[in-house]
Order: sequence, then structure tokens, then C-alpha cells
Amino acid sequence: MDGLPAGPGPGAPVDPAFVASAVARLVAAAPPGELTVAGDFDGADPRLVWLDPYDRRRIPIERALEIAGDILRHRAKTSRRSYAVGITRWKRPAVTAFLDGPNGPPVFVGRAADAAAAARAGSGRVVTWASRDVVAAERAAREAGAPLARLEDGFLRSVGLGAAFIEAVSLVLDDSGVYYDPSGPSDLETLLREAEIPPELVERASRLRRRLVAENFTKYNVGVDADRVVPEGRRGVLVPGQVEDDASILRGAGAIRTNRALLAAARARHPDAFIVYKPHPDVVAGYRRGAVSPDDLGLADAVVPEGSIAALYPQCDSVETMTSLSGFEALLRGLSVTTHGAPFYAGWGLTEDLAAHPRRGVRRTLDELVAATLILYPLYRDPVTGLPCGPETALDRLSAARARTRTWRGATAARLRHAYALARHRLLGPIARRLP
Repeated sequence: MDGLPAGPGPGAPVDPAFVASAVARLVAAAPPGELTVAGDFDGADPRLVWLDPYDRRRIPIERALEIAGDILRHRAKTSRRSYAVGITRWKRPAVTAFLDGPNGPPVFVGRAADAAAAARAGSGRVVTWASRDVVAAERAAREAGAPLARLEDGFLRSVGLGAAFIEAVSLVLDDSGVYYDPSGPSDLETLLREAEIPPELVERASRLRRRLVAENFTKYNVGVDADRVVPEGRRGVLVPGQVEDDASILRGAGAIRTNRALLAAARARHPDAFIVYKPHPDVVAGYRRGAVSPDDLGLADAVVPEGSIAALYPQCDSVETMTSLSGFEALLRGLSVTTHGAPFYAGWGLTEDLAAHPRRGVRRTLDELVAATLILYPLYRDPVTGLPCGPETALDRLSAARARTRTWRGATAARLRHAYALARHRLLGPIARRLP
């Protein structure tokens, strides 16, 4: 850390990133996220000044230990070297930054069999993008006896769409499965089913949840505030559209698998409600499939293609969804949520579930769900310093990026990026998806 001493001393500032590297002095206590100060190290010594490694502000030791826990957790998840297959070229710089660990950066390999052989020889692991065809990677890893992990975007991703080639501030790296595939357990499901989440982490999750709601954060943070569409005195039901060929639908949806069918089900369940349909931004932008025909849009009382979905949550009383992350975002804001599929947040006693979730059944509080989903499960990386970070720092960076998009220069850049991305999807997408 530039300008900081090699170690703690009387009156000297101490960077939590230094503490995270001094693993002999910090012991991670189960479950992940709670740290115990050990040995003769007195972190509360008033002569020590703790600095946030991301912006150099003074912080209390409690926050320093949270940061150290985030960094240690990131290092533990990236301790094996990764041999990556099935990662599109534009994502590779970000994947390299996230997975660069003590045994070196990830190696990108063209064939699954070669990745598995290299992983076994190097005591590493095979890594593949979870929403692509992972069958070959799974088979190759199994035959080689190499571990396999799956990558996917995190839940607080960016300001702008991934389909517009905007890098993420968070990824998930799952050694068991992936959060949107209920056919088998994921690391997130195992956390929610088995972990004892300590009160300190629940309180941190509560602070995080309140900030998310107060500042209107969502996964993509696109669109401006929408006008009021639900009349005063009417019960509002929000139906978020999804990309119909998205992996979460293909693997996690139930009998209802299209936006049209979801709208029809919502209308049947709430015949007197004011139904608001919010198409998925990737579909509105023309990047992905899932458009509903004009005739079927009549099932809704209002269709809101533009604007931020965050502005619709306060207008509605409930959400009907297949597997959308919008259901999780609605839970954070106190709405009732009905699931027609098997999203990761269903089955814990917080939602009305129209499908069975036999492996789950453990009752969790909302803030326990937040702690597992937004603190313990994802990896975060600060795009400014390049350091691993936690969700709070990620929100700081997303807030700054969102403010930039609301300037003339930022809005112009966003329009140009959209035009480029749309042209690439339409003209080069079929070719690019076949490249290694």
C-alpha cells in the first residue's frame, strides 16, 4: 500500500489489506465473515489509525475487520489456480482480475479436456461460465479427476447491462453448482441450509439492505425514475419480464416458462388488481428474446418498458415472478413475492412458492438471506484500486458510476455503447458465440 508502513506501530496508520496478509495474527472463525483477533495483537490500541484501503478514509476497527474478512474470503476462494474454458473474449480481462490468486492468474484454454488435464497437473481447477454449455467441462473435469467451479455475474453487477459489454463489479464462483440451477445444490443453497450466521454479520446485512433500498440499487442500475402508474387505492402487482432463453428460465422455471404465461397466471390470480408489466431491459434493448405480443400485453393494466424497476417497487404490493432477481429485490423492500419457479430466494419461508423445494425448508430471516446472498457468496472487486472488496465498496463505486451516466457526457457514452453492442449482437453474435 503506497505510503503506508510495513506494519503497525505506535501512531501509524494501518491498512486492513496489510492485516489480511498477516494471517498469523487474524484467525477466521466459522462461519465465514467473522474475524477473531488473536495472539498479542491489540487492534483496538488507540494509537493505531485504521484506513480504508479503497479511499484512505479513517475507519473504526470493526469496519477494518469486515474489510479484512472480505479480502481473506476472496483469497480463500481464489487459492487454486484456475484453468478457464468457455469464457467469452470480452469477459477475460475481468475474469483474470477476479481470479488472480496466490498461485497465479487464470489460464484460458480452448478445449475442456485440455483445461481439465492442466488443472489436474497443476493442482488447480477447471472454471467455466455457468450459463454457457457446461456439459463438456463437467465431463472433462470428472474424467480427469479435477475440481470444477462455475462463474456467473453477481447480484450487484454494474451500471448498465452485461449484454452491452459492461464489466461487473461482482461475480460468483461456485464449487457445487450455480445459484439459479435447482437440479443440484449450490454453494449459496448450502450456506442458507447449513451456516450459522452470527449476529454481527446479520447486523451488517441489515445495514446493507437499508442502504440498497434507500439509494434504489438494483442489479443493473439502468433507467431513470418512472412516473407513477398504479392509481392510488388500487392493489398493484408487479410482473417482471425475463429473458426467455436465459439459463435461469431453462433450469429454474416450472410449468410457467414464458412472459406471456406469467402474465396470464398473474391476471388469473389477481383479477381485480392493477397489474404492471416491466419487460426485461435486455429484451427492450433488443439484445435477447422474450418480447410479448401486443395482443397479450393487454393482460396487464400498464406496460413500463423504460425507467428503473426500482421506481415501481414502492407503487406495488406484490410481485409475481418465475425466477427473476426482481423477486429478491422486492423482498428487500418489504413486498410479498410469489414464485412460479425455483429462484435461489425461494423455499426459506420468505416467499409464497408455487413449486416444491425439497432440499430447502430451513426458515431464514430476510437479513440472513441478505448476508448469505450479498456478503458471503459473491466475489467483489473494486474497479478503482483493483483490490478485492465487499458489497459496501462495490455500492460506493456503482453510485459514482450511476452519477456519471446522468451527465451529458455519460449519457452520450451510454448511447454510443448501446449502439455498438446492439450492432455486435445482431451482426457478430452468432459468430462470436462459437469462438473459443
